[in-house]
Amino acid sequence: MGDGLRAPRPPGPERAAELRQRFAEEARSERPDLAELCPRLAAAGDATLDDAGMDAVQIELDRLAGELPYRPGEARAWAGALAELLGGRYGFQGVQADYQRLESSLLHAVLRRRRGLPILLSVVWLEVARRAGAQGYGVALPGHFVVGFGARGDQVLADPFDGGRVLSGDDAEALVVGATGVRLDPAMLAPASAVDVVLRVLNNVRGWAAARPERSDVALWAVELALSLPSHPAQLRYERARLLVERGEFLVGAGELEAYAEVVAGVDARAAEGVRGEARCARARLN
Repeated sequence: MGDGLRAPRPPGPERAAELRQRFAEEARSERPDLAELCPRLAAAGDATLDDAGMDAVQIELDRLAGELPYRPGEARAWAGALAELLGGRYGFQGVQADYQRLESSLLHAVLRRRRGLPILLSVVWLEVARRAGAQGYGVALPGHFVVGFGARGDQVLADPFDGGRVLSGDDAEALVVGATGVRLDPAMLAPASAVDVVLRVLNNVRGWAAARPERSDVALWAVELALSLPSHPAQLRYERARLLVERGEFLVGAGELEAYAEVVAGVDARAAEGVRGEARCARARLN
């Protein structure tokens, strides 16, 4: 069920444009809200998720938060209470097969299935915790996203992908070494911003689509949302242009390639000329 042909389809152009605008407004607000950004991201990838469905996401997060004990205590107590509720009672966790499913990156589907990628499960943990009064935050370890509670020096890490298991220092070190081959750097334990989180989610979606060339529609909506964030890699403009050409929008794609070439020209003239060559080839395909 996780193959590209059966994965969710994005909405039509008018709805997609509306969702991009709403996503961008939230992402560029003074205090971007994950609980607003993630449903809008999900709706951009799943045409069946309407406004009522996005409201249902908020209602479900509120309901789960209402089942937590009242202010259980310090950081470790919060981590334990969330693990007992979400990982234990409700069975939120991940398995390797989840990496092959687009739904694992869409919050409404994660809430329904109680399965997902580490970063989306972490969003569930964070939003339930926030509603209950805890000061949790995302920790973007290389290759594996986790949740943190407490300040530096008294920090407690929990792994929602493993049902909320509290991590020792050695556990966190092992996750980083396993993903990168390098030792854990204390800088890796810094809280991730809401925009950092959604960019990483979109990178996961783009990675899913890259392995499935028949789903360039997924790659395109993920790139377009990433471009609407307040900061993003310039390379995304090139990626979008190539996707447009690939999808048969030769004239628009060629124009985007030429615009990107102008950006690159001041840094790498040879690369810019290569991009201009791609634009000429795209225009030639109109004949």
